[in-house]
Amino acid sequence: MAKKAGVSVATVSRYLNRNAPVSMEVSERLQKVMTEMRYVPHAAARHLASRKTRVVGLLLNNLHNDFFVPLLNGVEAVVRQKGYNLIIATYHANIRNETQPPIGPHNTDGMLVFSDGLMDNDLIALNSLGFPMVLVHRTPPADAPIPSVTVENIEITKQLIEHLIRVHGRSRILFLRGPIHQEDSARRELGYRRALEENGIPYDEGLVLNGEFERNVSYAELNRFIENGGKGKFDAVFTGDDDAAIGVLRSLQAHGIRVPEEVAVVGFDDLGFAPFLNPPLTTVRAPTEAVGRIATEKLFSLLENDFSDGVVILPTEIVYRRSCGCAQATYS
Repeated sequence: MAKKAGVSVATVSRYLNRNAPVSMEVSERLQKVMTEMRYVPHAAARHLASRKTRVVGLLLNNLHNDFFVPLLNGVEAVVRQKGYNLIIATYHANIRNETQPPIGPHNTDGMLVFSDGLMDNDLIALNSLGFPMVLVHRTPPADAPIPSVTVENIEITKQLIEHLIRVHGRSRILFLRGPIHQEDSARRELGYRRALEENGIPYDEGLVLNGEFERNVSYAELNRFIENGGKGKFDAVFTGDDDAAIGVLRSLQAHGIRVPEEVAVVGFDDLGFAPFLNPPLTTVRAPTEAVGRIATEKLFSLLENDFSDGVVILPTEIVYRRSCGCAQATYS
């Protein structure tokens, strides 16, 4: 570019990086040369000397769920403050054998991982390269001390199910679990089972459905269960998360089942729409935006060569609304 424009390499560098003034005449000449050469400035190339792209990545399973809005708000606030760019991509276990992760050391300085597409051995390999990572809603492998930020799932789910049992007299509680490989889903199922056991209610595998934390899947699964003789066999539903609760409420309404008179419904996350469902949803309030913010702050600590280790577990609380049978909203 410098040779074709008749200027020095230093002048081209100043023009591309905008870190020193370049005359209007030279700027126009360089822009013309860039167009002719089809040259597009690239963050990785501009920062090659320092090996910094000033880009961080967020790897997710999917973007189908309203859950990701507050998470992204927390991530983006920190990224913007630090003057970095953010790449968001999806990558999950079902496509792991078909394609490589779309983001990683090749195009980012560091990455937030909220995806089951990267297995423990993948994380261990990336960690051994010194690639900065923070896990979101996931415990790090034993052999890789990767920082992690999540929320408390087990005890709060146990308390939620015990509320249905002890306050509202429910005993046949249907559970719509999330994705089979997702840690949040496994921990919520553990809390559900502990509540049943400690209250003398036998665990019934027939009352556990795969809702995938998605409204459409949960709607279809509950429809199938009810239409195959399940109506009358359950008196409450723990939907696993709030998005699934939308599908559950719609299915119950379609089958003429009254909430909460016949079937109580509870969720998890307290997403923005939860108070506006009919009836308003009893759920667990999780600090999702704080998870995104704290995870991103930990990532930048790694990028700035500060120590950042360990698993951060943020507290959760129950918000009682009418879908469980409570008369008005209260908080635990």
